[in-house]
Amino acid sequence: MIYIQNYLIIAAILFSIGLAVAVTKRNAIMTLMGVELMLNAVNLNLIAFSQYDPDRLQGQMFALFVMVVAAAEITIALAIILKVYDYFKNIDLESVNELKK
Repeated sequence: MIYIQNYLIIAAILFSIGLAVAVTKRNAIMTLMGVELMLNAVNLNLIAFSQYDPDRLQGQMFALFVMVVAAAEITIALAIILKVYDYFKNIDLESVNELKK
């Protein structure tokens, strides 16, 4: 049997890596990947804690809902990044700091 502490440790490591990537990287796509790692860590926590819920489906359904929202979020964010690249010819978040015209 796998204990809940193992799931929580893996989720904490995933969240920490995602937070470090989202904060330190200047590339918009890498920042998006960091956010997705953090969302996956949250999903892992939801699934781990749903083991101890009498209605096990509740945590799993919420994790599925988070995955659907994350897929929509990544689609919209990638579309925005493509438009920013078309306009500025760069996706570096430090150099693209103003919206004119």
